[in-house]
Amino acid sequence: MRTPVFWSQPGSPLGTILGPLGCAYGWAGALRQTFTTPARLDAAILCVGNLTAGGTGKTPVARSICAAMRSDGTAFLTRGYGGRQAGPVRVDPDTHDHEDVGDEALLLARTAPTWVARDRAAGARAAITDGARLIIMDDGFQNPSLAKDLALVVIDGETGFGNGRLIPAGPLREPVAQGLARADAAVIVGEDRAGIAARLPDALPRLTGRIRPIANRVEWTGRRVVAFAGIARPAKFFNTLEALGCEIAATHAFADHHRFTAAEIECIRASAGGATLVTTEKDAMRLPLAHTNDIETLAVELVWDDPSALAELVAQKIPAALA
Repeated sequence: MRTPVFWSQPGSPLGTILGPLGCAYGWAGALRQTFTTPARLDAAILCVGNLTAGGTGKTPVARSICAAMRSDGTAFLTRGYGGRQAGPVRVDPDTHDHEDVGDEALLLARTAPTWVARDRAAGARAAITDGARLIIMDDGFQNPSLAKDLALVVIDGETGFGNGRLIPAGPLREPVAQGLARADAAVIVGEDRAGIAARLPDALPRLTGRIRPIANRVEWTGRRVVAFAGIARPAKFFNTLEALGCEIAATHAFADHHRFTAAEIECIRASAGGATLVTTEKDAMRLPLAHTNDIETLAVELVWDDPSALAELVAQKIPAALA
C-alpha cells in the first residue's frame, strides 16, 4: 500500500476518526507480547526492527551489520513479506523469485544465507541446523516468539514517529514508549529533522548513520532518467537521483512491494523518450526477468557515523559475533 499522507500529519481528522481502531491494534499487540513465551535458542539473535510501518532503512542497516560481523555462521531471518512461501525455507536466488520469498529476502540473500519463515522460531531453528551461530532478523521487533540478544529500533530521521498514532490511524506498530522500553539501542538513519533524539530515553544507546548510493559503473551526473519505484517513500529515491546530478524527465511512484507487470514497464519505457530507466535495488527484485536488461539500478548502503559504537554494542551483548 501507499503510505497515507495523514500518517505524517499530527491532528489530522482522519487520524482522529481511526484512533479507536489504532487503540485496538495496540491492545492486540500488547496482549501478544504479554502472553507469548520467547524461545531461547542455541544461537545469538540480533533483531533489526522498527516502531513504524515501512521505509525506515531496516534492510540496509541489517546488511551493514552483517558485513561488519566476522563470523561465517551469520544468517538472515525474515518473514518474506509478499512471498507465498510460508517456510522455513532457505532462499536460493537461482530458483526463487519475489513471488516465492518476497523482494527483501532476495536482496538479503545477496549478502548472507537467508531464511524465510512466517514462524520465526521455526525459521531460526532451521538456520541453526544449517550452521548459523548469529541470526540477524530483518524486522520482527514486534514478534515475541524469539528471545533477542540485541534488539535495535531503526528510526527514519526525517519522518520519525509520524503523527504519533497506531495503525491504521498512523504509522506506529506499537506505542513509542512501550517499544523503546524493549529496545537495546535506537538507530537514527539520516539527519534528525524530526527531533527523535530528544524523545529517546537518556539511558537508551543511540547509533546514527546515513544511506548513500554505492559507487558503480554508472555516471549519473547529467544523465537524463525516468525513475520509478514501489517502496514506502519513493520521494527519497527520486531526491537521491536529483542529488547525484540526474536530469529527471519523469517519475512514477507505485505502492510499496508493487509487483510490476510487463505492460507497466513497457508503458514507462514507451514514454521515456530515450531517457534511461532507473529503479531501486529492492524494486529490481520485482521486475519481470525479460525487462531488466536496459533498466539501471541504484544500490544504496548504510554508512555509520561511528562504526566503533556499533562494534562496542555488539561486543557487550553478543561478543561471540565478533570472534
